[in-house]
Amino acid sequence: MLIALFFISGLLILLFFGLHVASAIVLLAVGADLIVGNGILIDSLGSIAWDRMNEFSLVAIPLFVLLGEILLRGGVADKLYSSLAVWMERWPGGLLHTNTVASTLFAATSGSSVATAATIGTVAIPTLEERGYNKRMTFGSLAAGGTLGVLIPPSILMIVYGTLADISVSELFVAAVIPGLILAGFMSLAIVVVSFFVPSPKAAETRVPLREKIRALREIIPTFVVFFVIMGSIYGGIATPTEAAALGIICALVLVAMNGRLSVAMLHEAFQGAFRTTSMIILIIVSAFCLNFVISILGLPQSASRAISEAGLSPYVLIWLLVLFYLLLGCFLEAVAMMVTTIGIVVPIVVAAGFDPLWFGIFLTTMMELSLITPPVGLNLYVIQNLRPRGSDINDVFIGAVPFMGAFFAFIALIIYFPEIVLWLPGLMEN
Repeated sequence: MLIALFFISGLLILLFFGLHVASAIVLLAVGADLIVGNGILIDSLGSIAWDRMNEFSLVAIPLFVLLGEILLRGGVADKLYSSLAVWMERWPGGLLHTNTVASTLFAATSGSSVATAATIGTVAIPTLEERGYNKRMTFGSLAAGGTLGVLIPPSILMIVYGTLADISVSELFVAAVIPGLILAGFMSLAIVVVSFFVPSPKAAETRVPLREKIRALREIIPTFVVFFVIMGSIYGGIATPTEAAALGIICALVLVAMNGRLSVAMLHEAFQGAFRTTSMIILIIVSAFCLNFVISILGLPQSASRAISEAGLSPYVLIWLLVLFYLLLGCFLEAVAMMVTTIGIVVPIVVAAGFDPLWFGIFLTTMMELSLITPPVGLNLYVIQNLRPRGSDINDVFIGAVPFMGAFFAFIALIIYFPEIVLWLPGLMEN
């Protein structure tokens, strides 16, 4: 366990001095290898990078990132938000529910929390500010809603987990559908509870006719089409996640063209954004494989598993300790970095304790979601900060996210004590 603490503390120190996440991971791995590994990593570095970069499942990452970029710039979110708003204005909490529902639907096509938060936030913040909604609840609901981009499939983080933990990405996608919808429901429940203490502006006196509401639902169709193309092809066994991502891109291009937003300039921006994001993710993944290689040589997973079993901790005590561990780690590390640097140590421990690695993938992704709204490093908090109007303070974003952190903890407890919520749908797919 001392070695594990050495790795984690060493990584935090390197990040504190401003090193890029990938550089810090590689430097830590090489340093440990030179000290106790006799240079085995250095001899194998080229083959490790080559082998991992050629894994077919990783091809899905740039494809899903590109899909999100096309939808982000294709005007899909604008119409999606306006069509949902006419249905939810009279709910307790009003249009704040539109933030959650729109984030849920957009997350089902983007695979990225940052893209989800930025896209829905760009549309929602001016609308809610104009109608006088509480700034903190507006920012908090958008930051929390954006996190659904890494739980509701397709999810880039699940591809990373599946690759590193050798778990089927298709099964992870299927397992995440029901938990993702439940978590979205918990977020809406948090809005309802807070609305009793922070009332929302009254809805417009003029009711929108039912015929117009139904007509507005047509704008949701493109999102559902992309989602069903992706998940339908995976669940039906027609395509792998990588192939499904390619189908999703084709579908998105057709829909954006029908929307009149397809152009060379738009595609150029989408490809540039996808290139930047993919480069960052792949670099971190390759560096994480190097670190995991050194960890395996040192026998750290076996030592950690043995220490946990000798400590006599019950599985539930262990998993709640991991909740605390990831909650604290999320205060310092970005989600991708936190996932890739801990999988090699943590997964063998939880499997030895009797947890299903498929279930743990959903649990871990949820903890990564929570880290996205955990100060001071929560990435979604800063995405919304960049969108907030003048006169708002970053503390408004931090405070606004607090009720939704409560929703996360309630959801985590639910899947810990009722793991069937996660495992039921994948079980049907196997049958």
